[in-house]
Amino acid sequence: MTPQHTGAALTSLALALALPLAGLGADPSPSATRPPLVACPIVKVAPQPPAKPSPVPQHDFSQPTVGGEGIGTAGLAIPEGAPALPGNLSAKSWVVADLDTGEVLGACAPHQAFAPASLIKLLLAETLLPQLNPNQVITINQDDLNFEPGSSAVGLLLGGKYTVRTLWLGLLMNSGNDAANTLARVGGGTSGVRGTVAAMNAEARRIGAYDTHAETPHGLDGPGQVTSAYDLALISRALFNRPDFSQYIATDRVQIPPQPPQDKRGFQIQNENLLLREYPGALGGKTGFTDIARHNFVGAAQRNGRRLVVALLGAEHRPVRTWQQAAALLNWGFGVPSDTSVGRLVQPGEAEQLLVKESEQARPTPAPAPAAAAGPRRVLASRSAVTVGILVFAGLFTTAWLAVALLSLRRRALRRRAASAVE
Repeated sequence: MTPQHTGAALTSLALALALPLAGLGADPSPSATRPPLVACPIVKVAPQPPAKPSPVPQHDFSQPTVGGEGIGTAGLAIPEGAPALPGNLSAKSWVVADLDTGEVLGACAPHQAFAPASLIKLLLAETLLPQLNPNQVITINQDDLNFEPGSSAVGLLLGGKYTVRTLWLGLLMNSGNDAANTLARVGGGTSGVRGTVAAMNAEARRIGAYDTHAETPHGLDGPGQVTSAYDLALISRALFNRPDFSQYIATDRVQIPPQPPQDKRGFQIQNENLLLREYPGALGGKTGFTDIARHNFVGAAQRNGRRLVVALLGAEHRPVRTWQQAAALLNWGFGVPSDTSVGRLVQPGEAEQLLVKESEQARPTPAPAPAAAAGPRRVLASRSAVTVGILVFAGLFTTAWLAVALLSLRRRALRRRAASAVE
């Protein structure tokens, strides 16, 4: 074999061995295991609402998906063989999940960013319920009453004295922005409302609600204030496992105490959530609306030993009201077998561990020692391993080529000597 032939053979060998390594070295993309994009069934309503700017930040789909790659989509994710979806949904995003097991039964754009409106109050409750004494009496000040005129309020009076329990009822039954401001001021201590907002964002990260960022405690639109249907289901799961929240959210009506001399009689408030009164087995829920957010809703119900939660965002009150769209999705969810899912609601701290693990995998690491256990394994080689492999084969190629070349030169020299001896 000539040096040229040997070089060609070695080059082919090097390429044949290097190419599989290059394929293994490519970082495994999260999208590789994600479902194909399937459009969500959204009823187009007329007239269309006025265009509004999209909230920021948006979900980064290049990162690992909290809850599993099966819900890493901007479209529809439902189990194979699931019942037909309702035909009356105008919500642009929704999630149906099991409150007890955490399994996500189905979703539409579950991690897509939307303005939360008053559903951010659920995060306020998740943050402060463990901290505030329900029997503590709070005096209302002027800052508590500073919110957008005409937006939802309980009707708290300046200088009035209310228990924390009454404030929670006003927040969750009537979506009171005055109650939200008051609870946030008290919960934030010396840092006031801003301290509570910072605590809300820290709590969102602790439980894995990475799509959520709060700017206010009440949910009126603010720059960068966002959430997702997945996060709201996650927050709701934590809340519905609290007896105090479950009691507050399921209260049908309550008397707000008098505040003499301004109000000598007090007044009654009723729960705004129609799901609670109209849907058999309803556990409660929360409404939300702003011009940017449109109609948002979270609701939960139980049936035959199962407890489900639905969170939907960006809906219109057409073709049916938002709570009716939620009811339709709950009916659909109860029809999905309990052992079927497309993802799950993570436990506190789990999402952070996922991102830490992903960050560690992105760093070049020495190749692990061969495992002793038999059985199929998935081997992942880093880009650095590919580089080393190519350099090794290049070195082998060069060495072999030089050896063959030297051998050829030596043979030529021997033939010349033999020819001289014959002469």
